[in-house]
Amino acid sequence: MTNSINDRRNVLRDRVSRSISRLAGDAIRTIDAPTQVISIVTADDQMPQRHARLVIDLCLRAGEAMLATGASAADVVATVLRVSTAYGVSGMHVDITFTSLTVSIHRGMNEDPMSVMRVVKVRTTDYSRLQNVYLLIDEITRADSQIGVEEARETLNSILTSPHPYRRWVVTAGKAILAAGVVVMFDVSFVLVFIAAATAILSDVITRKLGKLLVPDFFAQIAAAMATTSIAVFIFWLRSMGIELPGSNSPTVIVIAGIITLLSGVGLTASARDAIDGYYVTATARGMEVFMLTLGLAVGISIVLGAALRIGLPVTIGTSLGGDIGLVPGVVGSALIGVGFALTSYVRLRYVLLMGALAGLVFAVYSLVLPLASQPGLAPGIAGIVAGVIGYLIFRWVKVPESAMTMAGIIGLIPGLAVYRSLYALMDSANGVTEALPAMVIALATGIGLAAGTTIGGFAARRIFGLDRSAMLAGRRTRGAR
Repeated sequence: MTNSINDRRNVLRDRVSRSISRLAGDAIRTIDAPTQVISIVTADDQMPQRHARLVIDLCLRAGEAMLATGASAADVVATVLRVSTAYGVSGMHVDITFTSLTVSIHRGMNEDPMSVMRVVKVRTTDYSRLQNVYLLIDEITRADSQIGVEEARETLNSILTSPHPYRRWVVTAGKAILAAGVVVMFDVSFVLVFIAAATAILSDVITRKLGKLLVPDFFAQIAAAMATTSIAVFIFWLRSMGIELPGSNSPTVIVIAGIITLLSGVGLTASARDAIDGYYVTATARGMEVFMLTLGLAVGISIVLGAALRIGLPVTIGTSLGGDIGLVPGVVGSALIGVGFALTSYVRLRYVLLMGALAGLVFAVYSLVLPLASQPGLAPGIAGIVAGVIGYLIFRWVKVPESAMTMAGIIGLIPGLAVYRSLYALMDSANGVTEALPAMVIALATGIGLAAGTTIGGFAARRIFGLDRSAMLAGRRTRGAR
């Protein structure tokens, strides 16, 4: 009898123990899919080879066009995936580096996979073509779309071969306006504004002519910087001869305004944007490009200054344009910079003033926030959020590329002067590394702040105002493991 009771107690104890273990296990174990899916085996859909080739070719051409005309790596990947999904290809993988685009399709277990790489040979900023590509992709991905792959390919070819919205001299005038806007921000005389604009025209002609001769960009930057610095040296020489041009008491402004128009501060911000999006190879390549182009500018300046000092000219080219920027000159100058950037980027003329107004508004926000957020990168980041939100809203309204509007908004805040200061200090002193570090930190903080702000602003606008389902699904697929 006692043994029977003990056996029952043991059985009951075992049941309670197993129940507790099961409850504890259920509390710990999960039945959901992993948060980060490493790999997904695609369906065995046995896709025909011809259809797969046509879709790959269209995706490669669209992706190349977007990369070549100024889109970010994340936007390119998301767009390519939207196009492939619209044509029934669910197993596509996209890989992007700074100079190439690779697309792969897994066509099932009984068919060979297909992978094609396309090299991006040309890099420019052409937002009119990019806008047309976006419009075509929106038409392709509509639920009621009747555009076939071959028809979409022909339409894309016509977009890429269509003429620019205006002539090349308008782009040169845009660079002159951009340089003039940089000088206006520092509230200097009209004479210096005019000289800075003329210097920008000269630099543009030099870089364009050397580009046609296939001269590497590094040497083209050296030649343009030498021409810009020579104009300032000429003014110094006139002053040493007793000839004073009215309102030209600061020739340094001419050099630095010309340098900022040549300097790839936009490239630094784009590099930070790609790094935030997780495309580290592309971000590193963009950063290296910025470094080499800026190094070319510093070399060109050093050559002319060294020659001027050897012949005894009292030349001093500094790295400052003066004190703090006032609100009114800053807003006016930023608006001019925005207009100039729009013209140099082949934005349609009807949107040029809109981009100038956005640049002025973003700078006004920056000026109001700066006294309250003096840490490096914080005030530019807040201004970038405003640019990101407005850029997305304008994109939804008139289909101007979001990247065009956000870049126009922050163009007056890009850290071109800080990047120039850091490399100038690196080459100008025996203790160059120590002296260049503070300026480089400011440049990096500003670039990262602007990139992060525009990303946050665009993300918030999408969540608040909505985004089409196909773009959201494609965006999620770009966040997978790389």
